[in-house]
Amino acid sequence: MIADYAKCAKEIFETIEEKSKLVSADHCATRLRLVAEDNQQVDMEKLEHIDGVKGVFSNNGQIHLIIGTEAVEAVYKELLKAGGITEASLEKEKPAKEESAFRKVMKALGDAF
Repeated sequence: MIADYAKCAKEIFETIEEKSKLVSADHCATRLRLVAEDNQQVDMEKLEHIDGVKGVFSNNGQIHLIIGTEAVEAVYKELLKAGGITEASLEKEKPAKEESAFRKVMKALGDAF
């Protein structure tokens, strides 16, 4: 059990922001799922040693921090506060530009053959 959710979240945020920038954050039942501008620059070992983080791994371009069912949502909310960000600002990255009509036709032809 984490004694201080805010401290845990602040340390996670600061560790990510040391060498990169937090792009998105989400959570599931047990893990925080984070994406930085450059995940390769994030100090994974330092993340592992934060009180409350039970494990760290990278998968599909996301950094997964195992927090546990009891604390993950609270740490997630504190992470948003630590970064001065809202859920809406992290939910989606910039939407893709609309494809031109020419590109759509070429893609359709390419998919057909």
